[in-house]
Amino acid sequence: MGIIDSILKKVVLQEALIVEKTKLSDAAYKIRLKSEGIASADFVPGYFLRLGIGIDKEEVSMKDKIRSYSVWDINKSEGYMDLAIATHSKGMGSNWVEQCQPGEDVYFKWKKGNFLVDNSADSYLMIGDLSALSHLYMIHRALPAGKNVESIIYSHNKNELFPDISGTEPFDFYGLPTNPKEEIMDLVKARVSKMSGKKMVYIAGDSRICAQLNQYFRKELKWETKQIKTKPFWNPDKKGLE
Repeated sequence: MGIIDSILKKVVLQEALIVEKTKLSDAAYKIRLKSEGIASADFVPGYFLRLGIGIDKEEVSMKDKIRSYSVWDINKSEGYMDLAIATHSKGMGSNWVEQCQPGEDVYFKWKKGNFLVDNSADSYLMIGDLSALSHLYMIHRALPAGKNVESIIYSHNKNELFPDISGTEPFDFYGLPTNPKEEIMDLVKARVSKMSGKKMVYIAGDSRICAQLNQYFRKELKWETKQIKTKPFWNPDKKGLE
């Protein structure tokens, strides 16, 4: 083990144990992590994990040793949390989730960010692809009852999308091509027309769609910045984008 990997494991990151691995769909797995530190975590729905998936592999560059994943669910009383990881990228993270097994140790660190639950609106629109589905599920579950929630969740293969942790499907699923610029606009306009009161949109997944829709809500609909929450999870031209 290299010096940097040793520091990551012993100083920077916390340790957890993989206790469950379940295939959710043709392109996603659920990974359950158990750790004593989870019970005392100061958790807010929308937090990510920095997961050290390349530690102890000297052939892996430092930028590839750490990947960020959404927390899909957390049970502090029992000390575990669930991740849902897509395999589309066929990169370092995809290889890890396909090969990892229960009983293996992993190392992680909390990443707070700004893509968090915000219950100040009356109506919400949630837009994302497979990579953002578990994150949006967590945000949705954390909203108080009585909120109006519209949704557009898509993948080129609709069967790749999976139910929430409870087995329910609170979102509308669509089979759309990659980077569906025109199709997504038609769906967004129809959903926005159903929203009332104070409005908020969560946009996540493909960075190209995030940029397109952020501009639409800001420049055409004139929504305020605090009404628009955007998080690009991946970019086709970059590797390891959160």
